[in-house]
Amino acid sequence: MNVSDLHQSNPVVLQTISPDQTILEAIQILCRYNIGALPVLDVEGSLVGILTERDVLRLCSRENQEAALKEKVRDIMTADLVICVADDGLDYVMRVMTERRVRHLPVLEGRKLVTIISIGDVVKAQYEQKETEIRYLRDYMQGALA
Repeated sequence: MNVSDLHQSNPVVLQTISPDQTILEAIQILCRYNIGALPVLDVEGSLVGILTERDVLRLCSRENQEAALKEKVRDIMTADLVICVADDGLDYVMRVMTERRVRHLPVLEGRKLVTIISIGDVVKAQYEQKETEIRYLRDYMQGALA
């Protein structure tokens, strides 16, 4: 299974944010949609960063919360992006997420943002795939023994 299979089986409405929006606006979007990360797009629609719950927590831990909420997304977003493409396999994606200690990966097609996947999406897809394989093997073994 690869990233495009995951995206087709679990389509999501992509939520994004501008680098000029405030942290308060970002928090409101994260909470409204119950998501853990927002891809940051510039005015041309190009991916320039990602804002995660961790970014917000780090900001709030080092600054006055009232001042932190007024900061711009561009000031705390992660600009050194870790991304994946639709053809990447889920084993590879899981390894990248684990090694780079990230829970969300933007999926790009060329330079265009297609979607974002979370570690939860990957784990769920792999679990379902393994369950299916086990079911087929059980059925095969029971048929062979009968």
